[in-house]
Amino acid sequence: MSQTVGRAISILEFCSTRPRELREIAAALEVHRTTALRTLQTLEAAGFVRKDDQGRYGVGFRLAGLAQAALSQFDLRTVVHPHLVCLSESTGQTIQFAVPQGDRLVYVDKVEPVQAISLNTTIGGYVVTHTAGVSKAILANMEPEPRERILAGVEFERYTKNTITGIDEFRARLDQVKERGWATDDGEYDIISNCIAAAVWDHSGTVAGAISITAFREKADLEALEEFLPELLRTTNDISLELGWRPAA
Repeated sequence: MSQTVGRAISILEFCSTRPRELREIAAALEVHRTTALRTLQTLEAAGFVRKDDQGRYGVGFRLAGLAQAALSQFDLRTVVHPHLVCLSESTGQTIQFAVPQGDRLVYVDKVEPVQAISLNTTIGGYVVTHTAGVSKAILANMEPEPRERILAGVEFERYTKNTITGIDEFRARLDQVKERGWATDDGEYDIISNCIAAAVWDHSGTVAGAISITAFREKADLEALEEFLPELLRTTNDISLELGWRPAA
């Protein structure tokens, strides 16, 4: 990747969370302000960034439009989304869908009812691998080589008292998930929430992603969420069949 393209990508990622001042962008890139400004001016002319009335740079409307157009091309998301809506309506809970992408796991869809928990995850955002239910459901069913590539990038940072902070304990949890067919997040990233999750399969019998049902612990703890397990598994089964998966004889 060329240095100029790399800087442009870094700027877009840096400015996607909130508008940034020129000095912040230059510091993040570790370059002189004039160097950062040249890249910003090119991106601004193309509509990928825009400058607000305070002189800060944020994501441009053209980039947002391209992102929306790209989402419509994701056949997997197109297939899955109606199922997520139905599952959310029947359970009244927040539903998320994540897939493997390179050496990371990425959220590609989410449905949040008004009365349900609102999560700080974003479509296109990376999954916190060692805490999330979706990651456990995916990794437990992955082939060893791609699973190990993903695990190699996990730092096992502690977020709550329930966070798994060692790879051996995490591997043991994946074995449990593989055996019983579904996963949990027991307040491992945020103590106020928990979830159950299960894998989705494609036509080749490869795990294509995972779906989770997430709730406030005080409103629905894991025991309560497990009452939705038949609906979750029915949903993942229906999606898998639609993707061409067939259960083993």
